[in-house]
Amino acid sequence: MTQPSVEHRADVVVVGAGPAGSSAAWHLAHSGLDVAVLEKAEFPREKVCGDGLTPRGVKALHDMGIDTSSSGWVRRRGLRVHGGGRVAEVDWPRLDSWPDHGLVRTRRELDAQLAGHAEAAGARLITGATVTEPLLDDAGRVVGVRGEVGDDRQPVVWQARLVVSAEGLSGRLAKSLGLLRRTDRPLGVAVRRYVRSRRSDDDYLDIAFDLTADGPTRDCMPGYGWIFGMGDGTANVGYGLLDTRRGTGADRKAILRRWLDTFPAEDGLGEDDAVSPLRGAGLPMALSRGPAYTRGLLLAGDAAGTVNPCNGEGISYAIESGRMAAEAVAAALAVPEGARREALLQRYPERLRAELGRHHRLGLGLLALLARPAVVRLATARGLRRPARADAALRLMGNLSDGRDGDAVDRALAVLLRLTPAT
Repeated sequence: MTQPSVEHRADVVVVGAGPAGSSAAWHLAHSGLDVAVLEKAEFPREKVCGDGLTPRGVKALHDMGIDTSSSGWVRRRGLRVHGGGRVAEVDWPRLDSWPDHGLVRTRRELDAQLAGHAEAAGARLITGATVTEPLLDDAGRVVGVRGEVGDDRQPVVWQARLVVSAEGLSGRLAKSLGLLRRTDRPLGVAVRRYVRSRRSDDDYLDIAFDLTADGPTRDCMPGYGWIFGMGDGTANVGYGLLDTRRGTGADRKAILRRWLDTFPAEDGLGEDDAVSPLRGAGLPMALSRGPAYTRGLLLAGDAAGTVNPCNGEGISYAIESGRMAAEAVAAALAVPEGARREALLQRYPERLRAELGRHHRLGLGLLALLARPAVVRLATARGLRRPARADAALRLMGNLSDGRDGDAVDRALAVLLRLTPAT
């Protein structure tokens, strides 16, 4: 016998309680709106990720009122870059607009804290809730969602004035409206695991383009390996292929294992040191699904493809896009329903393109260069010899700059971005 649906209401429903969803929910709750967050898992839960936050990610957390000086947050000074047969330690740039440090924290802990932070602000967090489809009115506009909750899979309907999809790569709600991922945009793939390692307390995060004894190869590019010390006796080790379209089809797990085998056994990076399975996940990049608003539905984070193609960074852009979506929703719901409200909502995808699109377009060009092992070998061998060049490259790839108010490097990056069309 079919169970009757339980009906609920909210001003806004957010689907997914990762960084994008929790950011959207926190900002919506602070604007005084009644927001319900539907998360299919129970916290704490696993998420495949490098667990490292750049200064951009640190600022995004600070903008949400997260205290990163408290227990559980581990600071990191910069990157140790391996490339072209050279190794160089590069500190995060000292800029007025961004913190001078990065952070590490497992996504198991980070996502739970962000969801709790949104709940403390007034958002209603419902875990164990699987959203199955959008609720549409007669005009085909999204006015809520249908789903199931609990072990008994109780059917539920959530009615809402607007819905934010922060579902990740799957983007079930977006797909139901015909919003498919653009195949002409890069899709990255990452594999990672945790190991017991003496590198756990390392002040630098290792990034390697030399993934074999002979340096970068076609099988490895465009991509990099990482070793991020977690400060708890373990390290997060992984490999990311940043554009599967340019890959050779080589086994990514085998690439990671072979690279880690090049390190001394006492570093604790091998198979015998593993404390978790090897897991993988997709990285949707360069605003690969859109428009980010249509018919009552807004997309944020991986659902919109906000991962930075320059470096595979996703957490900071997920948090930022969640904030932008929330600000668009709050402004729209402050005016009567009609053309003016729709115009305010349409500004959200325009804002995403304006704030991220030019840098993502630069990233697409960078991926084309990274796909050429000889170019990577030459660029890293020369660039890592000179600290100023390494610092400039870190600013470019990390999207970290003071803009026209900064130094000569920042002003040059500002000109470059102005001359680059948005994605």
